[in-house]
Amino acid sequence: MSDFNVLLETPAPSLKSSADRSKPRANIFGVAGVSSRPPLAEPLCNNPAYPVNFPVKSDGLLLLQALTAGGVRAAFFDPQYRGVMEKMRYGNEGSRQAGRAALTQMPEEVIREFLRLIDRALAPSGHLFLWLDKFHLCEGVKPWLSGTNLNLADLIVWDKEKIGMGYRSRRKSEYLAVLQKSPLRAKGAWSDHSIPDVWREKVIGKLHPHQKPFELCKTLINAVSDPGEPVLDPAAGSFTVMKAAQSLGRVFIGCDIEAEGTRSETEGTRSETGQEVPFVD
Repeated sequence: MSDFNVLLETPAPSLKSSADRSKPRANIFGVAGVSSRPPLAEPLCNNPAYPVNFPVKSDGLLLLQALTAGGVRAAFFDPQYRGVMEKMRYGNEGSRQAGRAALTQMPEEVIREFLRLIDRALAPSGHLFLWLDKFHLCEGVKPWLSGTNLNLADLIVWDKEKIGMGYRSRRKSEYLAVLQKSPLRAKGAWSDHSIPDVWREKVIGKLHPHQKPFELCKTLINAVSDPGEPVLDPAAGSFTVMKAAQSLGRVFIGCDIEAEGTRSETEGTRSETGQEVPFVD
């Protein structure tokens, strides 16, 4: 019998009833609309110096040491490294790069300690979004992950829609390494499969030299966490991640050592006017 005749004699699939169509559908990513993320450890943090949903001024390592192991679903980390600036030696930090040059730098051993403690704070299969420049992307960050349970799961390119420096090609993008704590899995841990691996978003009205794209952060938070779950950023810069998390009903916890007009770990929560208020748009 020919393949064509086999096809003709194969019975057609029966139509599903409306009740069947309304049931959650299983696919390679798990069951649509059903989260199977493991429960989070509680409490999130025992130190009252680090309230949730506030931009705290503090050393991020101190915050990470105060967190309960396994209490965080998602984290972002933008290390203050100088990979491109040190290697390329443009000599223009006094003008175009004044803001970046003034920030407290992180040696390699400090970055590794941040990653070790973020790994400790993440729940199983929780995600870390690690920002990289072209230099660190090419050199590799695997040594940073030594001794952790963090695995490289994906990479997203952020097209900033703004041209930058470069001796040959000029820099227009940054890179976001998607790391996942063991066990490595997509089913039940990542809910949005429409996110492109090249994301175009222009930051307008920058408040910080390393300000990151709000919509990308918001989209990723929504993909890997549920409402009410904690999102961590221990080097928060302009607190873009906090704003994105709050807009989705997530609980933000984070800080930045350079933060202005925020709460420090040794004083009350204050705005620039001295009033005790949350940080909101």
